[in-house]
This record gives sequence, C-alpha cells and structure tokens, in this order.
Amino acid sequence: MSSLTYDLTLAGLSVGSAAALTGIGLIVTYRATGVLNFAHGAIAMVCAYVLRQCVVEWGWPLWLGATVTLLVLAPGLGVVLERFVFRPLAVLGGDPAQTLVASIGVFVLLVGGAALLWGQGAREDAPELVPDEPWGQLAVVLVLAAGVAAVVRRTRFGRELRAVVDDRQLAVLGGIDADRVAAAGWAFGSFTVGLTGVLLAPYVRLDPYGLPLLVMEVVAVAVAARMRSLPVAVVVALGIGVAQSQLTRLHPPGWGEPLLQAVGTNLFVVALLIAALVLPGVGTRDALPRTATARVPTPPGAWIVAAVLFLLPLGLAGRDLHTSVQVPALAVILLSLVVVTGRGGQISLGQAAYAGLGALFTALLAAGRFPGLPRLPELAALAVAVVLVAPLGLLTGWPAIGRRGLALALATFAVGVGVSRFVFAQPYATSGLSLGRPAGFDGDRAYYVLELLLLAVALLATHAMRRGRTGRALAAMRDHERGAQAAGVQVPSLKLLAFVAGAALAALGGGMLGMGLRAFDAAAYDPVRGLLWFAAVVVLGSDSALGALAAAALLVGLDAGTRGGVAAALIGVLAILVGRFPGGPYEALRTAAERLRLRRTPALTPVGARARARLRQAPPQAARPAPVPTGATGATATGATAGTAPGSGGRSPASPGTPTPESSPTPEASSATAPTPAAPLLTARHLHTRYGGFTALDGVDLDLFPGRVTAVVGPNGAGKSTLFHCLAGTLRPARGTVRLGGRDITALPAHARTRLGVARTFQQLAVFPSLTVSENVRVGAEQGRVTDPGAVERTLRLLGLDGPVRALPAAGLPTGTLRRVELARVLAGSPHALLLDEPAAGLDSAEVAALARVLKALAADGTALLVVEHDLDLVAGLADVVHVMTAGRIVASGPPGNVLNALGTAAGS
Repeated sequence: MSSLTYDLTLAGLSVGSAAALTGIGLIVTYRATGVLNFAHGAIAMVCAYVLRQCVVEWGWPLWLGATVTLLVLAPGLGVVLERFVFRPLAVLGGDPAQTLVASIGVFVLLVGGAALLWGQGAREDAPELVPDEPWGQLAVVLVLAAGVAAVVRRTRFGRELRAVVDDRQLAVLGGIDADRVAAAGWAFGSFTVGLTGVLLAPYVRLDPYGLPLLVMEVVAVAVAARMRSLPVAVVVALGIGVAQSQLTRLHPPGWGEPLLQAVGTNLFVVALLIAALVLPGVGTRDALPRTATARVPTPPGAWIVAAVLFLLPLGLAGRDLHTSVQVPALAVILLSLVVVTGRGGQISLGQAAYAGLGALFTALLAAGRFPGLPRLPELAALAVAVVLVAPLGLLTGWPAIGRRGLALALATFAVGVGVSRFVFAQPYATSGLSLGRPAGFDGDRAYYVLELLLLAVALLATHAMRRGRTGRALAAMRDHERGAQAAGVQVPSLKLLAFVAGAALAALGGGMLGMGLRAFDAAAYDPVRGLLWFAAVVVLGSDSALGALAAAALLVGLDAGTRGGVAAALIGVLAILVGRFPGGPYEALRTAAERLRLRRTPALTPVGARARARLRQAPPQAARPAPVPTGATGATATGATAGTAPGSGGRSPASPGTPTPESSPTPEASSATAPTPAAPLLTARHLHTRYGGFTALDGVDLDLFPGRVTAVVGPNGAGKSTLFHCLAGTLRPARGTVRLGGRDITALPAHARTRLGVARTFQQLAVFPSLTVSENVRVGAEQGRVTDPGAVERTLRLLGLDGPVRALPAAGLPTGTLRRVELARVLAGSPHALLLDEPAAGLDSAEVAALARVLKALAADGTALLVVEHDLDLVAGLADVVHVMTAGRIVASGPPGNVLNALGTAAGS
C-alpha cells in the first residue's frame, strides 16, 4: 500500500509540475502586460507539434529540436504576439475588451493553423524530453519560480515591470521602456508554456484541440494565486496534482464510482470552477467591445440577400444539402451570443455547453431516458429541452451579477468546461444515444425548411430584445453599467434575463444541430468550439443578427469546402485585428465609405430657385409659443441659452416662442420667495466607512431639504465621494443610516433608490453612446416609472435638446451637450432629490453659468439638490448651504459666503 501511495504521489508531482509551469507563465505574462493570455494553451500545443516535427519527421537530435523549440520558437512567438498584436492595443489605451478578444483570436488562429498543418487527428509519438519521473520537472519548476520571484522583487527590471502593470503611460513618462518590459514578459511566459506543452505531449493526446484545452484548465492555478503569488501557484498546482492521483485509488460501490472517477480525472476542472465562481474575480474593468456610435440599421437589401442565400440550399442535393443543414442550427446558437454579448454586453465563453445540453436533453427526451418524463416526439422533445435548459442559464448569469471582464470570462469558460467534462464526456449520460428527426421532416430538404422556420422565430426573438423598453435598458447596461443603475435599470435582473434567453436560444440551436446530424456528438459542443463561436460573433458584429448568420455560413462553409481549420484561422486573424474595428467589418466598411463619399453641395434647378424666392417673400406666420413647464420658467430660459452651445443643435435664445433670460423670472427671485422647508427630504446619520485601515467617513450627518441646494467641498481624500456613494446607493456604509422622507433606504441598491426619487449624475460622463439623445432621456423616464407621455419631450425642451440633436447618437457629441443629455436623462425620471458629482467638470465658463441657472430653477421647483464640486465660484453662486469635509468629517457648515470666506482666510494665513 505504501508503495502504491508513493508511486501515485510521484505521478501527481509530475502532473502538478507541468501545471505549475503553466501558472508561472500566466502570472509572469499578466504581471508584465496586464493580459490574461487565453492563447496560453495554443502556444503549448504549437511548441509540442514543432518539437515532434523536428525530431520525428525531420530526424533532428532531441537536444537540437528542444533548443530550437524552447529557446527560439517559444520566446520568439511571445515577442511577435506582443509586438504585433498586444502592443498596438496597449498604445490605443489597453482596453481589456479588445485584449481579451485578441487573445482568444490568437488561440483560435493557432488552433486552426495547427489543424491545417498537422491535421485534426491525435498523435501518439511525441518525443519525451524528460524521463517519466517528477524530480527533474519539480526541480525546473522550483528554480524558475525562485528565479522569477527574485527578479521581480529585487531587481530594477522587477520594479519596472510592476510600474508598467500599474500604469503603463505613467511608467513611460517616468523613463521606463514599457515595450521592452512587456516583450520580456511575453517571451518568458511563452517559454514556460512551451516547456509545459513539450513535457505534457508524450502523456496526453496531442491534437489541435485536446492539449490547448488541457492547459487552459490549469489556469485555475494562476487564478487561485490571484495572478500574483508564484509560491501559491506552485503549491496549489502540486497539491491538486497529488490529490488527483490519490483519488484514483478510491472505488466506492454503486453510483458514486463513476462520479468519483470523473472528479479524479478532472480535479483541475473542479479547481477552475471553484476559483472562477467562488474566489473574488480577477480584474474589475468591463471587458466587452462597445459600439462607438449608434448602430446603423441594416439596409433591407442586405436582409434580402441573406434570405436568398439561405434559400439557395433548397436547390442542392446530396452531400451539399446535408452540409447546409448545419448552417441554420449554428446560426441560432450564434444568435444566443448576440443576445448575451451584443445586446447585454456580457462575456459568455460557455454557450457551447448550453447548445450541447439542448441536444442531449432532446435526445434523452426522444428516447424516453430523461428521468421523470415520458418519451416525447422529436419536435416536442426539442421544445421541452429548451424549457429545461433555459433556467440553467443562471449557472453563468448568477456569477455575472458580481463579475465583469476577465472574471466573468473565466466564470463562463469554467462552466462550459465543467459541463463538457462532467456531462458530455461521461458514458452514463451519453452512451447509446441516437437522435432522429421530427415526423414528416426526415429528409434533408424538408428538415432544412423546418430549420428555416425555427431560425425565423429565433430572429424575431432576438429582434424583440433590441426594441422597446427592454432593448433600451439592455443597451444602457451594455454601454455604461453604473450609469444604467443610476437611471433605475435593474441590472442584476437584466443580466439574468440575457443569460436565460441566451441559454434558451443556444439549446434550441443545439437540438436542431443534433437532429440535423442524427446523433449526439459531444465533440460538436467542445469548449474550444465555444471560444471559436464567441470570436466569430464578436469580429463580425456582436450586435448584428446578420453578422451571426454570416458567421454560421462562414464557419460551416469553409470547413466543409476546404481542409479543416480554415474557418478558425480566418476568424483568428479577424479577432486579432478587433482593435481596428470593434464594431465589426460591416461597421468598418460603412465608416470608410462615409469618409470616401464625395461631399457635394446640392444645386437648385431654375424652377426651384424661383419657388424659394417666392417663399422668402411670404410674410412669416406667428409661431405658437412652446409650452413651459409649471414652475420651470427659469430653467426653460436656461435651456434655450444652453442650446446655443457648439454642436447642441438647440434653439437660440431669440427663437420665436422661447422666453429669453431677460423676460423670464429669475431663479434668484423664485428662490427668495420659496418657503423654507420644515423637514429634510434625504437624511444621513452617523455614517461610518473604512477602506482597509483608512477611515473615509467618521460619523457624518447630512440633511437635504426640498427647494435648497446643498454643497459639499473639501480637499481630495476628505471623504466627499464616499459620502456621495453612500447616498446614491453604490456603497453601503459600515454603520449609520440613510433615510428618504422617513423611510430607511440604507440597504437599497442604486436602481431602487432611483425609482424612489433619488437620482445622481457622474463626474465621468454616464451616457449611453449607442443610443440617441432622445433614447437616453427615454431610458430615464421608463426606468423611473414616469407614466406621463409628455415627460420626455418637456425634458428635452427644458435642456435645449429638442432640436436636430435629439436624433443624433450620444457618441461624439461635445462635452457640454453630453452634460445636458445626462442631466435630462436624470430629470426625465422626476427625481425628488438630485445628487450631482462634479457637474461642472469639462465645461467652459458659459456652460457652467447655464448649468447654474438650470440647477437654481430645479431647486425653485422644490427639488433637493446636493452638489459635490471643486469649483468654489460655482458653489458660491449656487448653494444655499455649504459643508466642508476633512478627514472623513464635516468640520464646518453654513451659508456659502461665511463658509467660503472663512476657508479663504484660513488658506491665506
């Protein structure tokens, strides 16, 4: 028994050493560049193939092949990727969305290239670089880990590396060669993963799909180490390796044995699930490409062409028709990614799992093997499978509530790998399964017609999630999640809706694909294919249903008409270039066409010139006065004045029917006659908040009264922003209460407070660039549950946004106009208390004056306003009461003249 334990421990140390090498490479690359390299496994696979090519095919000595592979190819591949793929993205700003998609693109490209060069079959003759004993591998791991730790902590290069990761632009300004640091990190990371692939290849299946996925599974080692600690990564890798080997000794009787065997052979997958779903997420920034402008509607002609192309296979026969059957099914699966990624703005690398579950459940239901349900006809089985799989979308939807970016990518990938390993790869679930087609649709042509009908249903469902209130809320969440919460959007519920709808569509497409192939094929729903599908949808336009159709035709057509791997290679190239056209190729071509289009000034014909002359001679008709909201005359005047800002497209102060500032009652006069409120609207009592050992709020009390403007000033770090977030609902205080009209709202999230009448703006603009100005405002009215149909129009007119600017996308508008768009969106929800965070940021003096007039008019209408602002001139002319914060406490309060004069005197002394 002791001998068996020793042997299994040695085997576990061997596996754990290879996993530790992978973790070291991932951590070094991440710390040098900030990129979680999803292509890690593909690089390992390529290095293993190249070593085999050199030694087995070309007859090179092992030492020479290993030298060329590990010391030339692997580091060179890392340098090439850094120089030509990731450095341009870092120069453009290091958007984590684009770097994530680019790394997946490299993965897909290398997998497709390997399939083209070496075929898709498994190789069993990979050369053995190190004997099958763990001590040599373990020594390599320990030496590498110790060396890297020493370099990072005790050398100048290590300090430069940490500086580049923290802030690349600031490091460059400090004289650090960030490109050299990043290139060195990529070279070392690629060397370690190349060594991992070479060590693993003799003992696992060497093929373009198996080895990359195996290496990606052990990313759990790096995640458990928080992408920072090399010792933790080594210990975790060795521990999992030994535990996995020891589990093979256990053989419990009954149903537990296959489950335990599955866990024993996939313990790294279990660790990946725990690390991705339980541990705090890696990275907090958003990780999805956002549309730069409002998406241009697809021309009807493009849909006509797509319909014709999808009808063409009805004229085919034989193998061509049988291949074409896969296209509509795959299109439905890709539409699920359009819903989750394009509409909802969420990463989903596990859609292949839901597609496979749809096919599996359909097969089980049709065969009468699904527990608790009778045997069903194929079409009914497909419908029930969709209903059963849809709630399982919570597996990825629930982690999405608290995760974004890399953390969400890892969570969805982990779910996809887990389902593949513990469901699709287990004989107890899939053995002996066959899947037929519905009665009356057995032939390829008849079944293709059925698929087209189901595809049309999926397209209608996808279209419905873009239009109306839900579509605007999804777009708001995708464009600016915190801004959507502040507008009243229930972001957690909306994320769950997107993932559940995506799971249902994926299940529908997966069941269609299984019936088209007449079998459940687990390889068709491999997690690697999920990465390929995600990359294809993103590069062809994640928010475009037409892009999903094109991607399906491209993936099926290229691989069917050529050697396997062409489609993956092409998609990989496009994904690498995603930073150049984040909206997809169609958006890039449209933008280029707009730039190249000749600008011609239209000329009138003689008849038209005479007609224009007669019209100009006609006397102007009296314009009907524009309706003025009750109690907001001053704001209307201000909106008209603000409408003359550059790029606003609003009306001038002298336009007919618009009261000028001279003819309108001044806000000061309105404020002077307003009665002093007896009770505060929004109160904060004894707020305490700490960040680590730093006290941000230390027993703060604050009252906001209707009809009054309250300002909070103070130096940086005084606690102003923390107080603001506690009032807005984006931060919950450790102690203390926040009340709205006597109701305790301390535990309510931001969107719930917005619907109760507590709205906020942001220092960094929170607008939704893919929506037009009027749609931005409509989101505020809809989510604030305003039933008045004229609220949006009145708000647009109030802020001078009712001109041509209302139909323009928010992306690209001047800062002053966007400030008014954000304020209009907030006001459309009819708030009782308005919290403004640095509202004058980015505005010129004229725009600041116009903003002050609007805010005074709102206060005159009875709104309680809180302004956190550094512009003391604005505070002096706007606020009724000023609070001064220092070190988390309010140290002075009173009228602005007294408080600000005291501050000036103290500063002068």
